[in-house]
Amino acid sequence: MTSRAALLVLADGRFPAGGHAHSGGAEAAVKAGRITDAASLAAFCRGRLHTSGLTAAALAAAAALGHDPHALDAAADARTPSLALRAAARRLGRQMMRAARATWPGPELDALAAAFPRGAHQPVVLGLAARSAGLGPEDAAHCVAYETVSGPATATVRLLGLDPFQATAVLARLAPAMDLVAEEAAAAARQGVDALPAASAPLLDITAEQHAAWPVRLFAS
Repeated sequence: MTSRAALLVLADGRFPAGGHAHSGGAEAAVKAGRITDAASLAAFCRGRLHTSGLTAAALAAAAALGHDPHALDAAADARTPSLALRAAARRLGRQMMRAARATWPGPELDALAAAFPRGAHQPVVLGLAARSAGLGPEDAAHCVAYETVSGPATATVRLLGLDPFQATAVLARLAPAMDLVAEEAAAAARQGVDALPAASAPLLDITAEQHAAWPVRLFAS
């Protein structure tokens, strides 16, 4: 039976999965002048949601449905051209795995952890965590859609000193778009691994590589 409370736990920014250390590309966007206020933050988040967010949400939904996690991890690799972002996704996957196994232990998570000791891609782990928690593909996709925009919003508050009320308003106004992306992701996941979207955001890939080379930065990615 699906638990709404379990979904809240998984989506909570305080869930110890390591996301607080990552800006989702916002740090590089702030430095480049592409995020300067609430309006530009909203535009950045909307673009991220409909590209890399959709792709990640579909991977998580597919994992929650029980599709082969090895195939999903390979699909995630193929959809992540940036070496820096692949490394970040695996670090986050490793941390998500630790949190998920402590919270909702199960044989599927154990098997994935054994197969990927250095970490599987985070959306795949999140989807399997959702499955272990009794959640469905839409739940997993909603969780990813939310973290896709909440991460940059939270980071921008720290990077720009943006009013947190304005940042929260940005997230609230994006709620209908998050719902649509989650629905699209779950529908694609039901068609199998080969039908998963591969929406890309080349500028995020480019700036991730640049960000990884910075000698001083506030966020890991």
